[in-house]
Amino acid sequence: MSAFQINLNPLKEPLGFIKILEWFASIFAFATCGGFKGKTEIQVSCPSKPGDNKTVTATFGYPFRLNQASFHAPPSVNVCAVNWEKHVLIGDYSSSAQFYVTFAVFVFLYCIAALLLYVGYTNLYRDSRKLPMIDFIVTLVATFLWLVSSSAWAKALTDIKIATGPRIVKELDPCNSGVSCHFVSVTSMGSLNVSVIFGFLNMILWGGNAWFVYKETSLHSPSNTSASHGQGGVPPTSGM
Repeated sequence: MSAFQINLNPLKEPLGFIKILEWFASIFAFATCGGFKGKTEIQVSCPSKPGDNKTVTATFGYPFRLNQASFHAPPSVNVCAVNWEKHVLIGDYSSSAQFYVTFAVFVFLYCIAALLLYVGYTNLYRDSRKLPMIDFIVTLVATFLWLVSSSAWAKALTDIKIATGPRIVKELDPCNSGVSCHFVSVTSMGSLNVSVIFGFLNMILWGGNAWFVYKETSLHSPSNTSASHGQGGVPPTSGM
């Protein structure tokens, strides 16, 4: 096995440079989604005390199990004699969110391993038939999974925006039983929009890099060594 030897030249080539971009893009993908925290606020007015408005709040975040995000009234305040903690947001979007984040983390780790191979074991990678082929297959699979996970997460995000928006007022039982409820606000989900953008950006990066990984495989560049052994002579030189 070839000894570890630092060679930064692959990072100047599309194969290595795009891998660095994929590494950064995967970080932004899982960080913008996995680090989100938000809240929905509703203003409540009791029939017995019109004009005395109180605010109840539901806090939510990754992995977006909204059906476990209960509402909370201000401390030591009995808002309309309702136990607001028994009332929750609607929906569970954890499967799409966790699939997206988990896959992004695996891609992050794979990029580190691939860059280590490109930089530290350049000759081993380019002299091997198996390693470039494995890299090529992983690249194709990753491209497809970025498409699937990003599409699923984009759909889930749309549903999350609906479930935490003004529609929630119609879903709460107290608001349909005499208590006057008005939607106040929900935390901006700009960072989640960015996570979707980075998901599809990752798909484009991995799809584009597939060509440069393919060029390293024996499918594109058959081994000259094998050809020379078959002909019993020295392989002819060829110009670019």
